[in-house]
Amino acid sequence: MKALVYHGPGQKAWEDVADPVIADPTDAIVRMDTTTICGTDLHILKGDVPAVTPGRILGHEGVGVVVEVGPDCRKAKVGDRVIVSCISKCMHCDFCTAGLTSHCRTLGGIGWIFGHLIDGTQAEYVRVPFADNGLIPLPGGVTAEQGAMVSDILPTGYEIGVLYGSVKPGDTVAVVGAGPVGLAAIMTAGPAGATKVVAVDGNEYRLEQAAKLGATDPVTVGEGVDVAAELKRLSRDGLGVDVAIEAVGIPATFRSALDSIRPGGRVANVGVHGKPVEFPIDRDWINNITITTGLVNATTAPELLGKISAGEIDPGKFVTHRFGFGEILEAYDTFANAATEHALKVVIAGQ
Repeated sequence: MKALVYHGPGQKAWEDVADPVIADPTDAIVRMDTTTICGTDLHILKGDVPAVTPGRILGHEGVGVVVEVGPDCRKAKVGDRVIVSCISKCMHCDFCTAGLTSHCRTLGGIGWIFGHLIDGTQAEYVRVPFADNGLIPLPGGVTAEQGAMVSDILPTGYEIGVLYGSVKPGDTVAVVGAGPVGLAAIMTAGPAGATKVVAVDGNEYRLEQAAKLGATDPVTVGEGVDVAAELKRLSRDGLGVDVAIEAVGIPATFRSALDSIRPGGRVANVGVHGKPVEFPIDRDWINNITITTGLVNATTAPELLGKISAGEIDPGKFVTHRFGFGEILEAYDTFANAATEHALKVVIAGQ
């Protein structure tokens, strides 16, 4: 089969590799018809994730059809059209049964293994461990593009942003960073009850898209702009927002989120940080604030699919560019230059 293979920092190729085979009785093989690229894949290509070794097939999102199942599969059936969850899980260990599937102990303490510790979904076929738990049936009426967003991006913004931020009716929510995951948080914050959702970004195109996806107010980042002051101005009483969702992963955006919340406020950190950030505990120990972090558990997929089916949200709107499997290198170039290409999510589909 063909697959996108990592060959070390800065090196990748769409090339012939061996077809995957059933290795464990709970495995399934899925023929991928739709996949996408995540910011994490770009981090891998920069050499930021040393656990990913040369020869690894990248990708952890997508939709396909089950073509083979192991003898212990009870739910997954040949012919099923499915979403491949970015998180694999045994559903027997103490973390899985507690809902913390992202740290499945059977898998060594990490549920994100596709394109990381095992071969991933940017391929014509993929082996799915614990297939009964990691494959989500694609409901009729939900498109493959919508389903691919449920693999990772949509539950990440919702779980680690909106739910961890405890967004409740009447809240003012700031989403710092209107990239794909930030937009997922914006899309789901309103249905969770937020009265005002403020999108913060330096890219006008992303702010325009944020307005279409549920943001009520923009804050444009630029020279001389005090983001925290602007967010406080937009809050209901000038004291700060109830929830700030950090969706970038750099010290400046974390500080803006922290500086913008009111006493008793919450910072939900979704961004992937590559260096330490400062926490002014001498200032904030007295402010009764909450800071959360996390890796998506992807346990909200059924809930999110229900919202999609009901027409409450449409994550297909994240898709800005479409490519065939043979054009995946071009898709990477487009996604890597998202600002200039006006790219949010790129979709790669079989011909």
